[in-house]
Amino acid sequence: MFEKTLTDLIRGIRTNKKNEQKYIAACLQEIRQEVRSNDPDVKAVAISKLTYVCSLQMLGYDMSWASFHVVEVMSSAKFLQKRTGYLAATQSFRQDTDVLMLTTNLLKKDLASGNHLEVGVALNGLAHIVTPDLARDLCQDLVSMLNHSRPYVRKKVVLVLYKLFLKFPEALRLSFPRLKEKLEDPDPSVVCAVVNVICELARKNPKNYLSLAPQLFHILNTSSNNWMLIKIIKLFGALTPLEPRLAKKLLPPITQHIQQTHAMSLLYECIHTVITGGMLNLGGNSDSLAAMCVNKLRTFLEDTDQNLKYVGLLALAKILPTHPRLVSEHRDIILRCIDDPDISIRLRALDLVVGMVNKRNCTDIVKRLMAHLLPSSNSDPTANYSPPSTLLEPAYRADIINRIIYICSQNSYSNITNFEWYIAVLVDLTYVSGVKVGEMLAQQIMDVGVRVKSARQYCVKIMQRLISDKNLLENCKLSDSNAEVLYAAAWISGEYCSFLENPVETIEFLIQPGVTKLSHNVQAVYVHAVLKIYAYWANSLVYNWDDDAKQELIQITAKLKDKVGMFSSCTDLEVQERAYNIREIFSIIHQDLINEENNLKEGNDYSSQKAPAIIAELPPLFFFYELNPVAPKAQKKVPIPEGLDLDAWINEPLPESENNESEEEEESYGYGYGQTFGGSGDLIFSNGNGATVGRRRVRKNGRKNGYESEDNEELREKVYVTIYSVLFGN
Repeated sequence: MFEKTLTDLIRGIRTNKKNEQKYIAACLQEIRQEVRSNDPDVKAVAISKLTYVCSLQMLGYDMSWASFHVVEVMSSAKFLQKRTGYLAATQSFRQDTDVLMLTTNLLKKDLASGNHLEVGVALNGLAHIVTPDLARDLCQDLVSMLNHSRPYVRKKVVLVLYKLFLKFPEALRLSFPRLKEKLEDPDPSVVCAVVNVICELARKNPKNYLSLAPQLFHILNTSSNNWMLIKIIKLFGALTPLEPRLAKKLLPPITQHIQQTHAMSLLYECIHTVITGGMLNLGGNSDSLAAMCVNKLRTFLEDTDQNLKYVGLLALAKILPTHPRLVSEHRDIILRCIDDPDISIRLRALDLVVGMVNKRNCTDIVKRLMAHLLPSSNSDPTANYSPPSTLLEPAYRADIINRIIYICSQNSYSNITNFEWYIAVLVDLTYVSGVKVGEMLAQQIMDVGVRVKSARQYCVKIMQRLISDKNLLENCKLSDSNAEVLYAAAWISGEYCSFLENPVETIEFLIQPGVTKLSHNVQAVYVHAVLKIYAYWANSLVYNWDDDAKQELIQITAKLKDKVGMFSSCTDLEVQERAYNIREIFSIIHQDLINEENNLKEGNDYSSQKAPAIIAELPPLFFFYELNPVAPKAQKKVPIPEGLDLDAWINEPLPESENNESEEEEESYGYGYGQTFGGSGDLIFSNGNGATVGRRRVRKNGRKNGYESEDNEELREKVYVTIYSVLFGN
C-alpha cells in the first residue's frame, strides 16, 4: 500500500533534477521488486512506471529484463492493465525479443474478444511488434475479421494488414480479393483505410493495382473526403503512365476538382496528376487545361504560406518544358520570388527563370539577376542594374553567376543579340565579392572573343579595364579575387592587338611590377602577350620610319628587355622559359638597332630610311594565320587517310637522352600551347588544360611587307634561323 504510483514517480523525477540518476536508480530497484509481486495491480503499475522511465522519457535505461512480466500484464483480464501491457510491449519489444513466441495465442484470444476495445488494443500492439512468424500465424484471423460488425475494428484490421504484408508478402496474395471488396464498404472510414493501404503498396509496384481502377474511379466521382481524394488522385498519377487510356477518362473529374475545390492540397494533387499523367499532351483542350493549371498555380505563389509557394514553383517547373509561353506570362511574380527570404524558394524560382529565357527577355532577366550581385552604377553605362539585394550569401551568388552564364551561353549563345553587352556583363561579374568564378569568366570571354568577330574591338577595349585595374592586381592573392580573368584579358589583348588604341600603354600594364604576384599560368600569357603586342606595334612603325620612330623603338625595346627579366625569377619553368626567350629576342632587336645607329654615325653606306628587316619578320610569327573558332571534338571528326597507321613509328625512336631533349623542345614550341594538325592542314591550338582555343588558317591574300628583294630574302632567312635558335635551341 506504500508503493509509488506513476504520478509519484513523475513528481519525484521533476523534484530531483540535481540527483536524477540516483533517484531513478532507486526507483528501478523498487520496480524490480514490484514486478515479482503476485498482485496484478502492483505488477501493472510497476510496468507502467518502467515504461515511462525507460521508453517514454527516452532516458536510455534497458527494460528487456522485464519482457516476460510485460507479457503477464498483457494477458490480464482487466482492460486497463491489458492496455498498459500492450503499451509496454510496443515500446520495448524488438524483432529478436524471445518472449514474442509466447504472444501468438494471447493475440489470437484478444482478437477474438467480444469487447471491441480489447480488439483495438490488440490490433494496435500487433502493428508494432509483428514479426514474420506472427504475420504468418495471424494472417487468416485478420482476414476473417474484415467482416467484423464494427467499422472501428474493420478499419484497424485493414491498416494492420499493411504491416503484415511488409513482414509476410505472401499474405497480400491471400487477402487481396477480400481487401478489394472493402473498397465498397458502407463505412467511409474503412474505404479511406483501404485506399491508404493500396496507395502505400502501389508505391513499389503500381502495375499490380491497375485492376482497381474502376472502383477507385467511382470513389473519385462520389466521395467528398478531400484526404481520400488526394490519395486516389495520387494513385491515379502513378497508374496513368502504365495505362494511357486512363488519362482521357480522368480528365473530366480532375478538371472539375481543379475548378471547384478550395482545398489547396487537393488542388495541387490534381494539377500534379495532370502533369505527370501526360494530360497536357492529349491535344484538344489541353492548352486550355494547361492555362487553367498555370493560373491556379499563380494563387500558390501569391499566398503568404511558404510551403504553398514552394510546391507552386515545383509544379510550374514541370509545366515549363511543354508550355513555356504560359509560364512566361507570369514572369513578374516568379521574379518576385527571387527576392524571397527563403533560400529554397529563391532557388526554385531561379530554375524557372532559366527555363523562361529567350531573345526578347534575356537582357531584362540578366539585369534582374545582376541586382543580387552588383549595385547600380551611374558612372558605368554597362551596369544599369536595380539596387542590390540584401540576400548575398556567397553560395547563392555563385549559383546566380553560373545561371547567368548558362542562360546566355546555351545553344551557342542563341539568346544573345548584343555581344558587347554580354562581354560587359562578364566583366562586371568579375567584381562580385565572395565568389570564385574567375576561370569560368575567362573561358567565356575568350570564347566570345574568338567566335564573334564583330565584338572583338569592344572586347579588346574593355579588356584594358581589367589589365589596368590596380585593385584587381593587388588582391590577386585572395581566394575570391577572380584574378584568373586576367588570363583572358591578356590573351585577347595579345591575339587581337590590332584593335588596341595605345599598344605601348598596354605593354606597360603587362610589365608593371605587381604582375609577378599573379598565378603562373596568367604570367605565362602576360609574357607572350607582351611579345605579340610589341611585334604589332613595332611593325606599325615600319610604314612611317624616321629617326623619331627609330629612337622610340630603341627606348621601348631597351625597357622591355630589362622589365621582362622580372619574369625570369619565377619558380614556374614555363614562365622562366618564355621570359628568357623573349628577353633574348628583345636583345637581338636592340643590338641590331644600336648597330644600325653606330653605322650611321660612322658614315657607313646604310639607308636610315629603311627599318631593320627583323622588325618586319616578327608579325608573321603570330599573325600570319587567322585564328578561327573550332569545336572541341572537331579533330575526332577528321577521317584518317587510308593506309595511315597512327601507331606505327615514323622514324626509329631516339635514345633516351636525345628523346628527353626532343620533348623539352616540343614543350617550348608554341609558348605553352599544344598544337595538332587538322584535316586540312590547319593548326589547332589548345591551352595547357587541353581545351581547344582555336584554329589558325592561312589567309588567302596575305599582305606583302615590301621586303621582297634577294638580299632581304637572305636576311629574312638569317633572322628566322636566329630566332629559331633562340627559341628552340641549336
